Amino acid sequence: MGGCKWVRRSLRHLSRDLAKQGHRASPKTVARLLYQHHFSLQVNVKRLSGQAPPADRDLQFRHIQRQRDRFSAAGLPVISVDGKKKELVGQFKNAGVAWCRQPTAVNTYDYRADAECRATPYGLLDLQRNCGMVGIGTSADTAQFATDCIERWWRREGRQAYPQAHELLVLADGGGSNGHRSRLFKWSLQQFANRSGLALTVCHYPTGASKWNPIEHRLFNQISINWAATPLRSLDTMLACIRGTTTDTGLRVKAWLNTDLYPTKVKISDAQIKSLGLHRLPTCPDWSYTITPSQPPMPPDRLKPGS
Repeated sequence: MGGCKWVRRSLRHLSRDLAKQGHRASPKTVARLLYQHHFSLQVNVKRLSGQAPPADRDLQFRHIQRQRDRFSAAGLPVISVDGKKKELVGQFKNAGVAWCRQPTAVNTYDYRADAECRATPYGLLDLQRNCGMVGIGTSADTAQFATDCIERWWRREGRQAYPQAHELLVLADGGGSNGHRSRLFKWSLQQFANRSGLALTVCHYPTGASKWNPIEHRLFNQISINWAATPLRSLDTMLACIRGTTTDTGLRVKAWLNTDLYPTKVKISDAQIKSLGLHRLPTCPDWSYTITPSQPPMPPDRLKPGS
């Protein structure tokens, strides 16, 4: 018996190929023999993480937990942020099932030209109060857009809920618009710190560990369940589905529409980076740092429009 194995053959083709070699066996017989030798139809399983995990991966997880405990004990705000999957707004299929008498008819193809727009949701979860806020952008998913969503939460809810707060802990993924390598994200956070007077401590999750970011399973997963099988025909529908998301643990979610235009490929110079009030923490400094205000906070009447 040779070492050749056919792994991409149907039972009918296997039966035919065996017959050519003088072994007559029906497709059902081939199936029975395969099962007897512990063969079965299998799909690919995602188990390989590619590159070896960072050496400080576990150290960063422990550091994040210590920071969360410290801020929570002091009554200071802790938020988890991330961008959700972009969605085409229009008569398109949305994953999931729903109870109904007839299935909802949607477009056969997901062509961008048939969409009203491509929505970019960016979410924030206040871990202390179990409250979420999602900004729906119609422009690019940039670091400036992410920071504007954080700042809007602070202006609308954060500073009222935490009037004595002088620090804010931000838990973010290691990549994307709020990535740990993004110069624009750090620059935008500095502007926010200057306007609010807050010291911003940012802890990024290691590469490939975004599923442990609390917002993923405590907010985004619940939103996906709430709008399952509901075509996002308009931005109003999308906003309504997000605002209607609740859980038995008392989750409340607000949503708002951001139609501002955010340019891409914005470059931050070395001089601008050196001017930041950025202080890297001793533990995992590439993933953990604090940005302090570099000038007195602006009075409320000088905050950006929409405050």
